[in-house]
Amino acid sequence: MTKIPGLNEQMDLIKKGSEEILPEEELVRKVEKSIKTQKPLRIKLGADPSRPDLHIGHGVVLNKLREFQDLGHQAVLIIGDFTAMIGDPSGKSKTRPALTLSETRENAQSYFDQAGIILDRERLEIHYNSDWLNKLTFEDVIVLSSKYTVARMLERDDFAKRYSEGIAISVHELMYPLAQAYDSYAIRSDIEIGGTDQKFNFLVARDIQREYGQEPQVILTMPILEGTDGVEKMSKSLGNYIALTDTPEEMYGKTLSIPDELILRYFTLTTGLPPDKIAGVKSDLEAGKNPRDAKHDLAWHITRRYYSPEEADKARAHFNQVFVKGGAPDDMEEYTPDADETILKILTASGMAETGAEAKRLIKQGAVSLDGEKMTDMLAVPSFAGEAVLKIGKRKFLKLKK
Repeated sequence: MTKIPGLNEQMDLIKKGSEEILPEEELVRKVEKSIKTQKPLRIKLGADPSRPDLHIGHGVVLNKLREFQDLGHQAVLIIGDFTAMIGDPSGKSKTRPALTLSETRENAQSYFDQAGIILDRERLEIHYNSDWLNKLTFEDVIVLSSKYTVARMLERDDFAKRYSEGIAISVHELMYPLAQAYDSYAIRSDIEIGGTDQKFNFLVARDIQREYGQEPQVILTMPILEGTDGVEKMSKSLGNYIALTDTPEEMYGKTLSIPDELILRYFTLTTGLPPDKIAGVKSDLEAGKNPRDAKHDLAWHITRRYYSPEEADKARAHFNQVFVKGGAPDDMEEYTPDADETILKILTASGMAETGAEAKRLIKQGAVSLDGEKMTDMLAVPSFAGEAVLKIGKRKFLKLKK
Protein backbone atom coordinates (compact mmCIF):
# COMPACT_ATOMS: atom_id res chain seq x y z
CA MET A 1 0.00 0.00 0.00
CA THR A 2 1.24 3.49 -0.86
CA LYS A 3 2.39 5.47 2.16
CA ILE A 4 -0.17 8.13 3.10
CA PRO A 5 1.39 11.65 2.86
CA GLY A 6 1.80 14.03 5.80
CA LEU A 7 -0.89 16.30 7.26
CA ASN A 8 0.13 19.60 5.65
CA GLU A 9 0.51 18.08 2.20
CA GLN A 10 -2.89 16.44 2.45
CA MET A 11 -4.72 19.46 3.85
CA ASP A 12 -3.28 21.78 1.18
CA LEU A 13 -4.56 19.53 -1.59
CA ILE A 14 -7.90 18.77 0.07
CA LYS A 15 -8.66 22.45 0.64
CA LYS A 16 -7.63 23.55 -2.87
CA GLY A 17 -10.77 24.64 -4.73
CA SER A 18 -13.08 23.45 -1.93
CA GLU A 19 -16.05 25.61 -1.01
CA GLU A 20 -16.56 24.48 2.58
CA ILE A 21 -15.27 21.84 5.01
CA LEU A 22 -17.46 21.02 7.99
CA PRO A 23 -16.07 20.70 10.60
CA GLU A 24 -12.48 21.32 9.48
CA GLU A 25 -11.03 20.40 12.87
CA GLU A 26 -12.65 16.95 12.59
CA LEU A 27 -11.08 16.51 9.17
CA VAL A 28 -7.67 17.29 10.65
CA ARG A 29 -8.23 14.67 13.36
CA LYS A 30 -9.34 12.06 10.83
CA VAL A 31 -6.32 12.71 8.60
CA GLU A 32 -3.92 12.60 11.57
CA LYS A 33 -5.40 9.28 12.69
CA SER A 34 -5.16 7.93 9.15
CA ILE A 35 -1.47 8.90 8.98
CA LYS A 36 -0.76 7.33 12.37
CA THR A 37 -2.50 4.04 11.57
CA GLN A 38 -1.68 4.12 7.83
CA LYS A 39 -5.35 3.27 7.28
CA PRO A 40 -7.02 5.04 4.35
CA LEU A 41 -10.08 7.19 4.94
CA ARG A 42 -13.29 6.25 3.16
CA ILE A 43 -14.35 9.05 0.82
CA LYS A 44 -17.97 8.87 -0.33
CA LEU A 45 -19.40 10.35 -3.51
CA GLY A 46 -23.02 9.77 -4.36
CA ALA A 47 -23.67 9.44 -8.11
CA ASP A 48 -27.04 10.46 -9.49
CA PRO A 49 -27.88 7.98 -12.27
CA SER A 50 -30.74 10.14 -13.56
CA ARG A 51 -28.11 12.27 -15.36
CA PRO A 52 -25.80 9.94 -17.32
CA ASP A 53 -24.14 12.65 -19.42
CA LEU A 54 -21.16 14.09 -17.55
CA HIS A 55 -19.39 17.38 -18.19
CA ILE A 56 -16.45 19.24 -16.66
CA GLY A 57 -18.85 20.69 -14.06
CA HIS A 58 -19.23 17.14 -12.72
CA GLY A 59 -15.47 16.87 -13.18
CA VAL A 60 -14.95 19.43 -10.40
CA VAL A 61 -16.18 16.90 -7.82
CA LEU A 62 -14.81 13.83 -9.59
CA ASN A 63 -11.32 15.34 -9.75
CA LYS A 64 -11.48 16.09 -6.01
CA LEU A 65 -12.30 12.42 -5.43
CA ARG A 66 -9.34 11.48 -7.63
CA GLU A 67 -7.10 13.70 -5.48
CA PHE A 68 -8.19 11.71 -2.42
CA GLN A 69 -7.29 8.52 -4.31
CA ASP A 70 -3.87 9.97 -5.12
CA LEU A 71 -3.38 10.73 -1.41
CA GLY A 72 -3.87 7.03 -0.70
CA HIS A 73 -7.48 7.09 0.49
CA GLN A 74 -10.34 4.81 -0.54
CA ALA A 75 -12.85 6.29 -2.96
CA VAL A 76 -16.37 4.90 -2.56
CA LEU A 77 -18.81 5.64 -5.37
CA ILE A 78 -22.45 5.15 -4.45
CA ILE A 79 -24.74 4.66 -7.42
CA GLY A 80 -28.07 5.96 -6.16
CA ASP A 81 -30.27 3.55 -8.10
CA PHE A 82 -32.74 3.21 -5.21
CA THR A 83 -32.81 6.91 -4.29
CA ALA A 84 -33.26 7.83 -7.96
CA MET A 85 -36.62 6.08 -7.72
CA ILE A 86 -37.51 8.72 -5.11
CA GLY A 87 -36.03 11.65 -7.00
CA ASP A 88 -33.72 14.13 -5.22
CA PRO A 89 -35.78 17.27 -4.47
CA SER A 90 -32.64 19.39 -3.86
CA GLY A 91 -33.19 22.80 -5.41
CA LYS A 92 -36.39 21.68 -7.10
CA SER A 93 -39.56 23.75 -7.07
CA LYS A 94 -41.76 20.72 -7.61
CA THR A 95 -41.74 16.96 -7.18
CA ARG A 96 -39.21 15.38 -9.50
CA PRO A 97 -40.29 12.39 -11.62
CA ALA A 98 -38.87 9.13 -10.34
CA LEU A 99 -37.04 6.56 -12.48
CA THR A 100 -37.47 2.81 -12.66
CA LEU A 101 -34.73 0.57 -11.29
CA SER A 102 -33.84 -0.64 -14.80
CA GLU A 103 -33.52 2.96 -16.04
CA THR A 104 -31.19 3.86 -13.18
CA ARG A 105 -29.01 0.78 -13.80
CA GLU A 106 -28.65 1.65 -17.48
CA ASN A 107 -27.76 5.25 -16.69
CA ALA A 108 -25.38 4.13 -13.95
CA GLN A 109 -23.25 2.19 -16.42
CA SER A 110 -22.97 5.27 -18.61
CA TYR A 111 -22.05 7.34 -15.54
CA PHE A 112 -19.35 4.89 -14.51
CA ASP A 113 -17.88 4.68 -18.02
CA GLN A 114 -17.52 8.47 -18.14
CA ALA A 115 -16.37 8.88 -14.53
CA GLY A 116 -13.63 6.36 -15.33
CA ILE A 117 -12.04 9.04 -17.51
CA ILE A 118 -11.06 10.77 -14.24
CA LEU A 119 -11.08 8.18 -11.46
CA ASP A 120 -8.58 5.38 -10.89
CA ARG A 121 -10.84 2.36 -11.35
CA GLU A 122 -8.34 0.08 -9.62
CA ARG A 123 -8.79 2.06 -6.39
CA LEU A 124 -12.54 2.53 -6.51
CA GLU A 125 -15.28 0.81 -4.54
CA ILE A 126 -18.66 0.87 -6.27
CA HIS A 127 -21.98 0.15 -4.56
CA TYR A 128 -25.62 0.37 -5.60
CA ASN A 129 -27.59 1.71 -2.65
CA SER A 130 -30.47 -0.62 -3.52
CA ASP A 131 -28.22 -3.37 -2.11
CA TRP A 132 -29.03 -2.23 1.42
CA LEU A 133 -32.05 0.06 1.08
CA ASN A 134 -34.10 -2.67 -0.62
CA LYS A 135 -33.46 -4.92 2.36
CA LEU A 136 -34.84 -2.55 4.99
CA THR A 137 -38.10 -3.74 6.51
CA PHE A 138 -40.95 -1.33 7.18
CA GLU A 139 -39.93 -1.48 10.83
CA ASP A 140 -36.40 -0.44 9.85
CA VAL A 141 -37.81 2.51 7.90
CA ILE A 142 -39.92 3.60 10.88
CA VAL A 143 -36.84 3.45 13.12
CA LEU A 144 -34.83 5.48 10.60
CA SER A 145 -37.66 8.05 10.30
CA SER A 146 -37.82 8.41 14.08
CA LYS A 147 -34.25 9.71 14.17
CA TYR A 148 -35.06 13.02 12.43
CA THR A 149 -37.84 15.56 12.92
CA VAL A 150 -40.19 17.10 10.36
CA ALA A 151 -39.35 20.55 11.72
CA ARG A 152 -35.67 20.07 10.93
CA MET A 153 -36.47 18.64 7.52
CA LEU A 154 -38.50 21.74 6.69
CA GLU A 155 -35.47 23.91 7.48
CA ARG A 156 -34.16 22.87 4.10
CA ASP A 157 -34.41 25.85 1.74
CA ASP A 158 -36.32 24.19 -1.08
CA PHE A 159 -38.79 22.50 1.28
CA ALA A 160 -39.29 25.72 3.28
CA LYS A 161 -39.94 27.70 0.09
CA ARG A 162 -42.41 25.20 -1.31
CA TYR A 163 -44.20 24.89 2.04
CA SER A 164 -44.56 28.67 2.40
CA GLU A 165 -45.88 28.94 -1.16
CA GLY A 166 -48.37 26.12 -0.71
CA ILE A 167 -46.61 23.89 -3.27
CA ALA A 168 -47.11 20.19 -2.61
CA ILE A 169 -44.37 18.20 -0.85
CA SER A 170 -44.89 14.46 -1.00
CA VAL A 171 -44.00 12.43 2.08
CA HIS A 172 -41.65 10.24 0.05
CA GLU A 173 -39.53 13.33 -0.71
CA LEU A 174 -38.84 13.72 2.99
CA MET A 175 -37.36 10.23 2.88
CA TYR A 176 -34.70 11.15 0.31
CA PRO A 177 -32.26 12.85 2.74
CA LEU A 178 -32.74 9.97 5.18
CA ALA A 179 -32.09 7.33 2.52
CA GLN A 180 -28.97 9.16 1.34
CA ALA A 181 -27.88 9.53 4.96
CA TYR A 182 -28.28 5.78 5.48
CA ASP A 183 -25.84 5.27 2.60
CA SER A 184 -23.15 7.02 4.66
CA TYR A 185 -23.89 4.71 7.60
CA ALA A 186 -23.94 1.59 5.38
CA ILE A 187 -20.49 2.20 3.91
CA ARG A 188 -18.98 3.85 7.03
CA SER A 189 -18.19 7.12 5.29
CA ASP A 190 -15.40 9.25 6.78
CA ILE A 191 -15.78 12.14 4.32
CA GLU A 192 -18.55 12.90 1.86
CA ILE A 193 -17.92 15.18 -1.08
CA GLY A 194 -20.35 16.84 -3.48
CA GLY A 195 -21.74 20.11 -4.77
CA THR A 196 -22.87 22.92 -2.49
CA ASP A 197 -26.50 22.04 -3.26
CA GLN A 198 -26.04 18.79 -1.30
CA LYS A 199 -25.00 20.39 2.00
CA PHE A 200 -28.31 19.74 3.77
CA ASN A 201 -28.32 16.06 2.82
CA PHE A 202 -24.74 15.70 4.03
CA LEU A 203 -25.62 17.29 7.38
CA VAL A 204 -28.52 14.86 7.81
CA ALA A 205 -26.07 12.02 7.21
CA ARG A 206 -23.86 13.24 10.06
CA ASP A 207 -26.84 13.11 12.42
CA ILE A 208 -27.97 9.69 11.25
CA GLN A 209 -24.49 8.21 11.59
CA ARG A 210 -24.29 9.59 15.12
CA GLU A 211 -27.75 8.19 15.95
CA TYR A 212 -26.62 4.74 14.82
CA GLY A 213 -23.48 4.94 16.97
CA GLN A 214 -21.03 5.73 14.19
CA GLU A 215 -18.46 8.52 14.03
CA PRO A 216 -20.01 11.17 11.75
CA GLN A 217 -18.53 11.99 8.39
CA VAL A 218 -16.86 15.28 7.51
CA ILE A 219 -18.55 17.32 4.79
CA LEU A 220 -16.57 18.72 1.86
CA THR A 221 -18.54 20.76 -0.67
CA MET A 222 -17.25 21.89 -4.04
CA PRO A 223 -18.40 24.94 -6.04
CA ILE A 224 -20.94 24.46 -8.80
CA LEU A 225 -19.35 25.49 -12.07
CA GLU A 226 -21.05 28.02 -14.30
CA GLY A 227 -21.51 27.01 -17.91
CA THR A 228 -19.86 28.58 -20.93
CA ASP A 229 -22.57 31.27 -20.97
CA GLY A 230 -21.28 32.52 -17.62
CA VAL A 231 -24.80 32.72 -16.19
CA GLU A 232 -26.44 29.36 -15.50
CA LYS A 233 -24.75 26.33 -13.96
CA MET A 234 -23.27 23.99 -16.53
CA SER A 235 -25.97 21.76 -17.97
CA LYS A 236 -26.46 19.74 -21.13
CA SER A 237 -30.11 20.81 -21.30
CA LEU A 238 -29.01 24.47 -21.40
CA GLY A 239 -26.38 23.82 -24.06
CA ASN A 240 -23.66 25.58 -22.04
CA TYR A 241 -21.59 22.50 -21.26
CA ILE A 242 -18.21 20.98 -22.09
CA ALA A 243 -18.74 17.22 -22.03
CA LEU A 244 -16.16 14.76 -20.72
CA THR A 245 -16.68 12.85 -23.96
CA ASP A 246 -16.25 15.88 -26.26
CA THR A 247 -13.44 15.53 -28.77
CA PRO A 248 -10.24 17.47 -27.98
CA GLU A 249 -11.17 19.98 -30.69
CA GLU A 250 -14.67 20.50 -29.25
CA MET A 251 -13.32 20.79 -25.71
CA TYR A 252 -10.74 23.36 -26.78
CA GLY A 253 -13.16 25.40 -28.88
CA LYS A 254 -15.97 25.45 -26.30
CA THR A 255 -13.60 26.66 -23.60
CA LEU A 256 -12.71 29.72 -25.68
CA SER A 257 -16.35 30.82 -25.57
CA ILE A 258 -16.44 31.47 -21.80
CA PRO A 259 -16.73 35.10 -20.59
CA ASP A 260 -13.47 36.79 -19.56
CA GLU A 261 -14.61 37.09 -15.94
CA LEU A 262 -14.68 33.29 -15.57
CA ILE A 263 -11.08 32.69 -16.69
CA LEU A 264 -9.59 32.49 -13.19
CA ARG A 265 -12.52 30.46 -11.82
CA TYR A 266 -12.14 27.92 -14.61
CA PHE A 267 -8.38 27.77 -14.08
CA THR A 268 -8.97 27.08 -10.38
CA LEU A 269 -11.74 24.51 -10.71
CA THR A 270 -11.03 22.66 -13.95
CA THR A 271 -7.31 22.50 -14.72
CA GLY A 272 -5.70 20.89 -11.67
CA LEU A 273 -2.93 23.49 -11.72
CA PRO A 274 -1.30 24.34 -8.34
CA PRO A 275 -2.21 27.63 -6.63
CA ASP A 276 1.10 29.32 -7.53
CA LYS A 277 0.50 28.71 -11.24
CA ILE A 278 -3.02 30.13 -11.00
CA ALA A 279 -1.65 33.12 -9.08
CA GLY A 280 0.69 33.67 -12.03
CA VAL A 281 -2.26 33.68 -14.43
CA LYS A 282 -3.98 36.27 -12.24
CA SER A 283 -0.86 38.46 -12.17
CA ASP A 284 -0.51 38.25 -15.95
CA LEU A 285 -4.12 39.33 -16.47
CA GLU A 286 -3.76 42.20 -14.01
CA ALA A 287 -0.60 43.25 -15.86
CA GLY A 288 -2.56 43.54 -19.09
CA LYS A 289 -2.27 40.11 -20.72
CA ASN A 290 -4.90 39.69 -23.42
CA PRO A 291 -7.75 37.54 -21.97
CA ARG A 292 -7.96 35.81 -25.35
CA ASP A 293 -4.44 34.44 -24.87
CA ALA A 294 -5.28 33.37 -21.31
CA LYS A 295 -8.31 31.50 -22.62
CA HIS A 296 -6.15 29.67 -25.14
CA ASP A 297 -3.89 28.62 -22.25
CA LEU A 298 -6.97 27.54 -20.28
CA ALA A 299 -8.36 25.56 -23.23
CA TRP A 300 -4.98 23.82 -23.61
CA HIS A 301 -4.83 22.85 -19.92
CA ILE A 302 -8.42 21.54 -19.84
CA THR A 303 -7.87 19.49 -23.00
CA ARG A 304 -4.54 18.23 -21.65
CA ARG A 305 -6.22 17.12 -18.41
CA TYR A 306 -8.79 14.92 -20.13
CA TYR A 307 -6.64 13.76 -23.04
CA SER A 308 -2.90 14.51 -23.24
CA PRO A 309 -0.48 17.36 -23.99
CA GLU A 310 -0.13 16.00 -27.53
CA GLU A 311 -3.90 16.05 -28.11
CA ALA A 312 -4.07 19.56 -26.63
CA ASP A 313 -1.39 20.70 -29.08
CA LYS A 314 -3.37 19.19 -31.97
CA ALA A 315 -6.57 20.89 -30.78
CA ARG A 316 -4.77 24.25 -30.66
CA ALA A 317 -3.38 23.70 -34.18
CA HIS A 318 -6.84 22.68 -35.39
CA PHE A 319 -8.35 25.87 -34.00
CA ASN A 320 -5.67 28.02 -35.61
CA GLN A 321 -6.10 26.28 -38.94
CA VAL A 322 -9.89 26.52 -38.99
CA PHE A 323 -10.70 29.74 -37.18
CA VAL A 324 -7.60 31.91 -37.40
CA LYS A 325 -6.45 31.03 -40.92
CA GLY A 326 -9.99 30.39 -42.13
CA GLY A 327 -9.31 26.97 -43.60
CA ALA A 328 -10.80 23.53 -43.12
CA PRO A 329 -9.06 20.96 -40.90
CA ASP A 330 -6.81 18.40 -42.56
CA ASP A 331 -8.46 15.50 -40.75
CA MET A 332 -12.22 15.26 -41.36
CA GLU A 333 -14.85 12.56 -41.30
CA GLU A 334 -15.87 11.48 -44.78
CA TYR A 335 -19.32 10.68 -46.09
CA THR A 336 -20.52 9.50 -49.51
CA PRO A 337 -24.15 10.58 -50.06
CA ASP A 338 -26.58 8.91 -52.43
CA ALA A 339 -27.18 10.72 -55.70
CA ASP A 340 -30.57 12.07 -54.55
CA GLU A 341 -29.73 12.56 -50.85
CA THR A 342 -30.85 15.92 -49.47
CA ILE A 343 -28.75 18.14 -47.22
CA LEU A 344 -31.22 17.39 -44.41
CA LYS A 345 -30.73 13.64 -44.78
CA ILE A 346 -26.95 13.99 -45.04
CA LEU A 347 -26.76 15.81 -41.69
CA THR A 348 -28.69 13.12 -39.83
CA ALA A 349 -27.29 10.08 -41.67
CA SER A 350 -23.70 11.21 -41.14
CA GLY A 351 -24.27 11.95 -37.45
CA MET A 352 -23.49 15.65 -37.83
CA ALA A 353 -26.94 16.29 -36.34
CA GLU A 354 -28.46 13.96 -33.76
CA THR A 355 -32.05 14.46 -34.92
CA GLY A 356 -33.97 15.78 -37.89
CA ALA A 357 -35.21 18.66 -35.76
CA GLU A 358 -31.63 19.67 -34.95
CA ALA A 359 -30.69 19.44 -38.64
CA LYS A 360 -33.62 21.67 -39.64
CA ARG A 361 -32.68 24.20 -36.97
CA LEU A 362 -29.06 24.36 -38.15
CA ILE A 363 -30.12 24.90 -41.77
CA LYS A 364 -32.69 27.56 -40.85
CA GLN A 365 -30.07 29.41 -38.79
CA GLY A 366 -27.70 29.51 -41.77
CA ALA A 367 -25.18 27.36 -39.91
CA VAL A 368 -24.64 24.90 -42.77
CA SER A 369 -22.45 25.71 -45.78
CA LEU A 370 -20.98 23.75 -48.68
CA ASP A 371 -17.54 24.96 -49.79
CA GLY A 372 -18.32 28.33 -48.20
CA GLU A 373 -21.82 28.70 -49.69
CA LYS A 374 -24.71 28.63 -47.23
CA MET A 375 -27.26 25.86 -47.69
CA THR A 376 -30.68 27.32 -46.87
CA ASP A 377 -32.93 24.78 -48.63
CA MET A 378 -33.12 21.69 -46.48
CA LEU A 379 -34.46 19.59 -49.36
CA ALA A 380 -31.70 20.63 -51.75
CA VAL A 381 -29.40 17.92 -53.11
CA PRO A 382 -25.81 19.25 -52.90
CA SER A 383 -24.04 19.51 -56.23
CA PHE A 384 -20.27 19.07 -56.35
CA ALA A 385 -17.57 17.39 -58.40
CA GLY A 386 -15.31 14.85 -56.71
CA GLU A 387 -15.43 16.12 -53.13
CA ALA A 388 -16.59 19.11 -51.10
CA VAL A 389 -16.44 20.33 -47.50
CA LEU A 390 -19.66 20.68 -45.56
CA LYS A 391 -19.33 22.99 -42.54
CA ILE A 392 -21.87 22.65 -39.74
CA GLY A 393 -21.88 25.36 -37.10
CA LYS A 394 -18.52 26.69 -35.99
CA ARG A 395 -16.59 23.51 -35.32
CA LYS A 396 -17.93 20.58 -37.33
CA PHE A 397 -16.69 19.63 -40.80
CA LEU A 398 -17.63 16.77 -43.09
CA LYS A 399 -15.93 15.84 -46.34
CA LEU A 400 -18.45 14.79 -48.97
CA LYS A 401 -17.18 12.41 -51.64
CA LYS A 402 -18.76 11.07 -54.80
